[in-house]
Amino acid sequence: MAEKEVVETSEAQIAVHWQEEGYYYPSYEFVAQANMTDPGVYDRFSLDNFPNCFKEYADLLDWYEYWDTMLDTSDAPCWKWFVGGKINASYNCVDRHLAKNKNKAAIHFVPEPLEEKYEHITYQELYVKVNEFTALLRDFAGLKAGDRVTLHMPMLAELPITMLACARLGVIHSQVFGGFSGRACADRIVDSNSRVLITADAYYRSGTLLDHKQNADIACDLAEKDGQKVDKVLVWQRYPGKASSPTPMVEGRDYFVNDLLKDYYGARVDPVPMPAEAPLFLMYTSGTTGKPKGCQHSTGGYLAYVAGTSKYVQDIHPEDVYWCMADIGWITGHSYIVYGPLAICASTVVYEGVPTFPDAGRAWRIAQDLDVNIFHTAPTAIRALRKIGPDEPAKYNYHFKHMTTVGEPIEPEVWKWYHKEVGKGEATIVDTWWQTETGGFLASTLPGINPMKPGSAGPGMPGIHPIILDDEGEMLPQGAGKAGNICIRNPWPGGFQTIWGDRDRFVETYYARYCKDPNSKKWEDWPYLTGDAAVEAEDGYFRILGRIDDVINVSGHRLGTKEIESAALVCQEVAEAAVVPVNHEIKGKEPDLYIALKPGIEASDELAQKINDTICTEIGKIAKCRKVWIVPDMPKTRSGKIMRRVLGAISNEIDEGDVTTLANPEIVASIKTMVQS
Repeated sequence: MAEKEVVETSEAQIAVHWQEEGYYYPSYEFVAQANMTDPGVYDRFSLDNFPNCFKEYADLLDWYEYWDTMLDTSDAPCWKWFVGGKINASYNCVDRHLAKNKNKAAIHFVPEPLEEKYEHITYQELYVKVNEFTALLRDFAGLKAGDRVTLHMPMLAELPITMLACARLGVIHSQVFGGFSGRACADRIVDSNSRVLITADAYYRSGTLLDHKQNADIACDLAEKDGQKVDKVLVWQRYPGKASSPTPMVEGRDYFVNDLLKDYYGARVDPVPMPAEAPLFLMYTSGTTGKPKGCQHSTGGYLAYVAGTSKYVQDIHPEDVYWCMADIGWITGHSYIVYGPLAICASTVVYEGVPTFPDAGRAWRIAQDLDVNIFHTAPTAIRALRKIGPDEPAKYNYHFKHMTTVGEPIEPEVWKWYHKEVGKGEATIVDTWWQTETGGFLASTLPGINPMKPGSAGPGMPGIHPIILDDEGEMLPQGAGKAGNICIRNPWPGGFQTIWGDRDRFVETYYARYCKDPNSKKWEDWPYLTGDAAVEAEDGYFRILGRIDDVINVSGHRLGTKEIESAALVCQEVAEAAVVPVNHEIKGKEPDLYIALKPGIEASDELAQKINDTICTEIGKIAKCRKVWIVPDMPKTRSGKIMRRVLGAISNEIDEGDVTTLANPEIVASIKTMVQS
């Protein structure tokens, strides 16, 4: 115990009390079939071979013209990859697979209602649907390369079809998460200057057919007030030929896609060869602080990076059935439901609804029905399934060879449950770390090469060279037991090009802090600031401790919130934990801990004390929480993420802001009453 309490850290560093876990090794069966088993890949992708090493990923694609410059740094830090190359993302994800795999399933669409049939779309069918919709976009909507289109679509098969149709023309798509409001959609329409909005009339969520069309009306009205008029709204019908939304169509602006498509039967549109550095899409960060940032991703570099990482990290083979249980409205869905898997001829699953409808066994029934053998989800979903259905996976006959976790650090206790119960002790796990801005994985074990370590993302990806810096820019050595700001030393093809329309904000947010020379054209002078705190173990594995902004400064000790939450989850009664900083006149800040319990466990003062004691045992008394609040449920977004901002506002007795977009806004009032009474 005493040893844990005397870790000396400067103000610029973050104390790390977390003990490293032991290794778990992939099975011989997995390694025997893995796409990448050559440890020499790390040498091939070393800084000595940078940037030419990334030709290996680019060669997974078909190019109209090869590039003449691998990496152009002339406009540092707006890097340009494969300059001079010509490519089309839609062609690479669809057309090129037809010769050998036209009858293979490209997309398995799973509707939420149990009585509805699964839809299996072959690559040939996808080719037909993408071409016909491309013709509609070109001839009816008048779209051409370089135009921007806003998509506000739920998880329907028509969403990847729409994205691929845009890419076929070189139209830049900006997909807004289906659960976002009309206001959020309007902000993105205005920022990207979109004059066409593509949406759906309705979709299912937790058993209810939601009216989605109403958001289009709100978005168009608000966008016009902000100076951007939407000329056309294209509406995919959830049930073709049948109205599923009570919101009326606006004459002269709104059109049902299903009606228009009849005029484009049999249409074929040649893919437009696009410059490799032409933007493929914009992906807006949520914008909880200030204006949303439109991360601009390229065509050639991005597609090469997601194809390579899908093949070597996700270990997808053409015969696999792969299910990423994310939403295409987030970068995970763009990279690892649509573009990455389809570029390498995968069969990818698109599920409309929530994984716990109508019960906690739904995900495992889908896996059994489709014989899914690669599963990809977020710790948020894993914790939810562990909370409400810990015994469900054992009831179903599915076998995952491989499981991915993404989106936030996964606590070791949750990792072990995922491995033992969901993976049945058979599956190899990759815990991936990356961001909207990075396009693809930054750190992960390569499943056929490196052992797994619970709670640890693993080493930098081949070609990705992370470094941990303190606030003064000094490098923290490997195995120092101290954390700092994790940065990436070098550019990579998947990284975003800029913030749409705001280069200064791009440079200021991601590069200015550690830039050695603002006038330099050398990539070595521009480390990328991820905004995450991390620690590097002696073996070169990185453990991500959450956002730099989430670090709590207690009496000069900087504690990562994720570390405290992970310690709380050691208690078997705990299902979910969220830590927020509370102002303290002497200590500066101290942590408040919110806890949701597993079903059937009663809240008590004794249990709250036990949880706090466990944190002191696991980390040290410095991490003792001001208060442990056991709440009936956490305030969550529609995608299942805990809204720590709301909890922090409650603990600090300040206005919690707009909570109407939460999945469970009613919980806020009950927590507020508990904490502030």
